[in-house]
Amino acid sequence: MSLYNLVSFLGIFLIAGIAWCFSSNRKVINWRVVGWGIFLQLLLALFVFLVPAGAKVFLFINKAVVALLESATAGTRFVFGRLALPPGTVSESGETSLGYFLAFQGLATIIFFAALVGALYYLKILPLLIRGFAYIFTKLMRISGAESLSASSNIFVGIESALMIRPHLDKMTRSELNTILTAGMGTIASTVLAVYVFILQGELPTIAGHLMSASLLSAPAAVVMSKLIIPETEKPETLGINVKPYYEKEDNLIMSIINGANSGLKLLGGIIALLIAFLGILALINLILGWGGGFINRLFGLDFNWSLETFLGYIFYPFTLILGVPPSDAFEVAKIIGERTVATEVVSYQHLSQLIADGTIKNPRSIIISSYALCGFAHFASLAIFVGGIGALAPKRLKDLSRIGLRALLAATLACLMTGAVAGVFFTSGRGSILFG
Repeated sequence: MSLYNLVSFLGIFLIAGIAWCFSSNRKVINWRVVGWGIFLQLLLALFVFLVPAGAKVFLFINKAVVALLESATAGTRFVFGRLALPPGTVSESGETSLGYFLAFQGLATIIFFAALVGALYYLKILPLLIRGFAYIFTKLMRISGAESLSASSNIFVGIESALMIRPHLDKMTRSELNTILTAGMGTIASTVLAVYVFILQGELPTIAGHLMSASLLSAPAAVVMSKLIIPETEKPETLGINVKPYYEKEDNLIMSIINGANSGLKLLGGIIALLIAFLGILALINLILGWGGGFINRLFGLDFNWSLETFLGYIFYPFTLILGVPPSDAFEVAKIIGERTVATEVVSYQHLSQLIADGTIKNPRSIIISSYALCGFAHFASLAIFVGGIGALAPKRLKDLSRIGLRALLAATLACLMTGAVAGVFFTSGRGSILFG
């Protein structure tokens, strides 16, 4: 184990300590939840990074996801033609790619994956997987069945996970609601995983496997951070009880695919709208900061880059160091992690890809840790989506959801950082060369 691996290991507990500092009640923290949550992450990462069989499973999953993406692009190539061809590729008819277009090559695959998820729901494959993970969380961490089900379902889906526990939302405790929000924002949905794979696959061929690994790691991390920030002070109705997923089954497989595709189309529209809105606002903020900062630079003879990304970079810089990122890359990584909180993870993954391509970030360790730490919906846009979406399902709890929203966002951000630290513990140049691609 190198010094950086040790730093990452210590970083796990430093991040947990930061969450403890912001706890609403430090005296009643359930340390069983914290201990088992961290142990599950370390066990899974150990299997993926160091066990030969785990590496083979990892590479198989990566190939499977890539194969699914190739299937997904069949539809987009038919609809959008050359616009859907990834950079450097040639179609069957000999047409060359026109370059990278996020809307046509990445975002459009959301529709395919949403349809696939709908089919997996109908075939009872996805509910079975979700119940399996929920059983583990309930038995080992002794949390309520409802929040276990929500956390495990967020490994595979996004805001839709709230539908599975809809009958329990009105009677949930504040701590349970915080876990629901944290798990939603601290993980990613399989429907958007394809977008990140398209963005980074050229620079990191095994990114699909890493994102699947990060999704699994982030679920227990979200539970740990949630229970540190707002520990349980009441008795949950479903404590220690295995809860079955609640969902309305479609009439047939075709209807499940159709409705899944329609849901994907709505999700696609929402993502595009958020990117347009938040990138525009970010550009406006940077424009204002540039005007004011330029005057200050001239007045005091400074050479400072006045931008929101730079300020967020300074805030997250200590965090990237304790994740085990080498100091030479730490500030660049800190900027894209900080940027995620205001501009969504899609933008941050794009900038990570650019930094790798132009050689700004060369160290494989920095790239892997960044990929894991960015793997979550921990940003303000997502906060609004989850509070509003869950509030629509349980109007009586909207006030409680809005009050704990910022705490949940903090917990989700720390959960993503913890996932990055766990990956950093086991990533080494020897084994890492296999998983790096």
